[in-house]
Amino acid sequence: MTLLHLFRRKGRDPVADSSAPVWLVVGLGNPGPSYAGHRHNVGYLVTDELATRMGASFRAHKSGRAEVVEGRLGMPGQPGPRVVLMRARGYMNESGGPVKQLAGFYKVPPERIVAIHDELDIPFDTMRVKLGGGDNGHNGLRSMRSSLGTGDFYRVRVGIGRPPGRQDVADFVLSNYSSAERKILPFQVDRAADAVETLITEGLETTQQRFNS
Repeated sequence: MTLLHLFRRKGRDPVADSSAPVWLVVGLGNPGPSYAGHRHNVGYLVTDELATRMGASFRAHKSGRAEVVEGRLGMPGQPGPRVVLMRARGYMNESGGPVKQLAGFYKVPPERIVAIHDELDIPFDTMRVKLGGGDNGHNGLRSMRSSLGTGDFYRVRVGIGRPPGRQDVADFVLSNYSSAERKILPFQVDRAADAVETLITEGLETTQQRFNS
């Protein structure tokens, strides 16, 4: 499914120049090449895929605290909801501040925020989509809940499974995918991107029926 298409107007902000509601899609992760392949950074991978579908690259937001892609979600000739993809420039446990700042800048309420993140309690190559809930020990979600003052935002929970044996959880999430997982990972990322598109265009119930494996 490739429904994202960049909406541009020369000299104008492609999102801010319209009165239609905006969705803020947050890819949770840690910045920099040393973290790029980690399980904890799957939110970055999914937003990278969405940006590719939009035919755009992330650029620095004027706040200096995040990178963004701004565009539309919809079929060609039928522009749909306006979307801002974002990833914070700070570390995972500091994600909430930039999310709150961009939500204020684009006038996005919590119910139009989608967080994409890794989930230990879901097996690898599966996912769950839901609205609201706790943070389940996830530092990025905890920071978002604290800064936004609510947990009532959407979550696309991309399964990474539990660490094998007695491996420490922190070491596990901050480690690279195995060679076997890397063969499957592109399909998982693609499917998670599909789930984000479906959530925004068709709603939660349809998305859960289609993607909650």
